[in-house]
Amino acid sequence: MSVTKLFFVDDESLLLDSLEVFFEPLPEFSVVGKAESGEEALEKLKRIHPDLILIDLNMTGMGGLNLINSVKSLYPDIKILVLTTYYDEKNIISAVFNGADGYILKSAGRESIINAVRNTMTGQSVLDGKVMSTLHSYVEQAVNDKEYAKYKELEHQILLNGLTSREKEICQLVGEGKSNLEIAETLHLTEGTVKNYLSHIYSKMDLRDRLALAVIMTRLK
Repeated sequence: MSVTKLFFVDDESLLLDSLEVFFEPLPEFSVVGKAESGEEALEKLKRIHPDLILIDLNMTGMGGLNLINSVKSLYPDIKILVLTTYYDEKNIISAVFNGADGYILKSAGRESIINAVRNTMTGQSVLDGKVMSTLHSYVEQAVNDKEYAKYKELEHQILLNGLTSREKEICQLVGEGKSNLEIAETLHLTEGTVKNYLSHIYSKMDLRDRLALAVIMTRLK
């Protein structure tokens, strides 16, 4: 079993210790470093190369957003998961565009944080439910303000990056107006399997139904 090397950055030492307690007992993870500031993190990263870094946004000195940008510039293969208390529009969007692979709130709890790390390592963009709700509102407002073109890339990145390749294929076919049966025949799946995939997609994207998904996919064409 491969071991995921973790690095934590937060200016609260108690939080750093708590994260270590979360992950160290699990054999699939190894905590290889901790830092209480962005500056300290960059210095340590010269000698340590983790697979994933959990970063808080609001820290003294170099803030989390600047750190994300620096890490992605210097070490583009390192995954970054934001772990913070803030889920306002500005912070979320800035974090995503600076290169964050996921965004989860500290209030999510131990299991959710651990699963967020696992999902980020498998290539899924992780977004806390409250974060996703905030983004939906923001993108919808951008559309209402006739600024859709400006935020088209953002919507695509946020709403679809959290899906698997198969789920993205199904979304594309829904956008083309295909029925569940037609999707099943195209992808060589059963109709029941397609329905299950769609249920997962609605949940991940916080959508009510097929129509909402089709509207989003139509916008992205």
